[in-house]
Amino acid sequence: MERIVIIGGHGKVALHMARLLADRGDEAVSVIRNADQSGDIEQAGGAPLVLDVEKADLDEMTEAFAGADAVVWSAGAGGGSAERTYAVDRDAAQRAIDAATKAGVRRFVMVSWIGSTPDHGIDPDDSFFAYADAKLAADDHLRASDLDWTILGPGTLTLDPPTGRITTAPQGAGEVSRADVAAVAAAALVQPATIGRFIRFGAGETLIAEAIADTAIPTTGENA
Repeated sequence: MERIVIIGGHGKVALHMARLLADRGDEAVSVIRNADQSGDIEQAGGAPLVLDVEKADLDEMTEAFAGADAVVWSAGAGGGSAERTYAVDRDAAQRAIDAATKAGVRRFVMVSWIGSTPDHGIDPDDSFFAYADAKLAADDHLRASDLDWTILGPGTLTLDPPTGRITTAPQGAGEVSRADVAAVAAAALVQPATIGRFIRFGAGETLIAEAIADTAIPTTGENA
């Protein structure tokens, strides 16, 4: 059994992931900011941990990660103001990376997005720019760390049922179900071939375990 801390624990991807981890015998500790969400976490097989990562400092995060075998970042501001987007998707994510290092957690999986590259092409005047800029900064901070990191770049997220299959050469928006994103994150935790890689993916025909184990898959991003 491994203890996996999932940040953004009440998100749809995170809830799917808690179920997958529980089913394989791991302990999923789901970080949430609202205690009222605890019942949903428990129903999914996870253990709720109430902590507002937007406001938590480095020491509070480090304490939350103590004894964990891995941390998965699956949180996000969910749109809204650019200020809050940077506060969560960049600043809090970077603190989580530093806290994992301080807590002695070696493994860190970041759920990012398909376009998280320096040449993402989002116009600074576009309302989406803050998200793209914040995610890239967080991803680069993780790449610069000494952690055993993996950055996942799924395409447009859907509510479709899981297929257990993806492609690592997605076309267009690279649509993929949230359930399959969760399965990729869970599989990456136990697949050493994913360490030190940014993996872009969408729905496809290759079994997830096979797709992410292929070290020849194309990766994109700074230092990828």
